[in-house]
Amino acid sequence: MQPEAARVSMLGSHAVLFTPDCPFDLEDQQRIWALADRAAQWSDVREAVPGMTNLTLLLDSIPQDLDALAAQLCEAWESGIRKVVDGKLLEVGIHYGGEGGPHLDEVATMTGLSVEEVVHLHSEPEYTVYAVGSHAGYCYLGGLDPRLETPRRKVPLTNLPGGSLSLAGMQTGVSASAGPSGWNTIGTADVTFFDPLRSPASLLCPGDRIKFTPLAMNR
Repeated sequence: MQPEAARVSMLGSHAVLFTPDCPFDLEDQQRIWALADRAAQWSDVREAVPGMTNLTLLLDSIPQDLDALAAQLCEAWESGIRKVVDGKLLEVGIHYGGEGGPHLDEVATMTGLSVEEVVHLHSEPEYTVYAVGSHAGYCYLGGLDPRLETPRRKVPLTNLPGGSLSLAGMQTGVSASAGPSGWNTIGTADVTFFDPLRSPASLLCPGDRIKFTPLAMNR
């Protein structure tokens, strides 16, 4: 297998970010999951956190030889090993539009589709959780119909409520708690994706799947 380009950089003094040059698709994300499992067994690695086409290693100490660690990561990545996860399927009802989906009409305009077509195309796929991050319980989902790809907003919303369903670029997801967002918000879900008193606290994990079901549309 030919070597692939990758970037290895420090995050502070005790973390390393590994970013391979790979497309945004499920097969390469499965390679990220496999690499996370492998790296978690290495000495001095406290935790391996898979992200969107990247991997963060949290270390017990400052790395003395970053080049050696980078070579180890690249060698493991170039093996091409994938982790196939048979995750659970969660069906979630979504109220599209209205106050909870203020950008639905804008998404329709940007894509040249009707509002009804946007809702249909968004709720049709079965999405896969690629990574959990941004904030506790937030799931980055793969599987968005390319006809719904839209740019991030130039002016982010400063306090998006938890349960808000948004999309931007090739991704879509539901916020687990209130916070800022630069994505286009098209609906709301009546599901708690993160509860610190629940075990596990996060409702979904990488490899799980989610299917959105349109409820009564708010206009």
